[in-house]
Amino acid sequence: MSAALVPPIITADRLHLLKGEYVYLTFARETDRELLRPLAKDERIWEFTKTLMITETYDAQFDDYFDGALATVSEGQAFVIRRTADDTVLGMTRIHSVNYKDKGAEIGHTWYIPEVWGQVYNKECKLLLLQYLFENLGFQRVQFRVAHQNIRSQRAVEKIGATKEGVLRKHAFRNDGSRRDTVVFSILDDEWPEKKALITAFASTSPSAHPAPR
Repeated sequence: MSAALVPPIITADRLHLLKGEYVYLTFARETDRELLRPLAKDERIWEFTKTLMITETYDAQFDDYFDGALATVSEGQAFVIRRTADDTVLGMTRIHSVNYKDKGAEIGHTWYIPEVWGQVYNKECKLLLLQYLFENLGFQRVQFRVAHQNIRSQRAVEKIGATKEGVLRKHAFRNDGSRRDTVVFSILDDEWPEKKALITAFASTSPSAHPAPR
């Protein structure tokens, strides 16, 4: 299938399928750039990935990063994560590396503002994305790749029931010049009913899912 014929991973008329009780996803658009720029300017978000470095070149780095997110549409989709209760922007995520022939995709490039770490939002976001890929598109494999330094994200992926498949050693350089291994996880279609029940249970018992006081 040529790149020109690859269908979008999700169309506007189906975006309602990515709306839950606590979070909903919208397509990342150029109009989101300046809204997200100050939210992403937090060293805690990039402590392990070094995707963005909070230096004097941050604005240029962010523009390159966001340009890449918008370009993802050719092989997936980038989303802005918003809180259902009050439309507050919480972060971003992507479905990418989509392969219709082999019925697989990857969820990644996910980040949240630190104020909502450990709460229900990421769990429900993953539930919505996985549910769409397995139940609406009929995909058979969804994978996650995490930098080996990022123990927090590895634990989060394990908590939703993903299987650790292995480690790609010296797989890439981080933007600060240091080496990273990449830990690969996956969930398969025949595992999905069990994993769905697990994620749903975790989401229902997660800490506060209500808007923080302003």
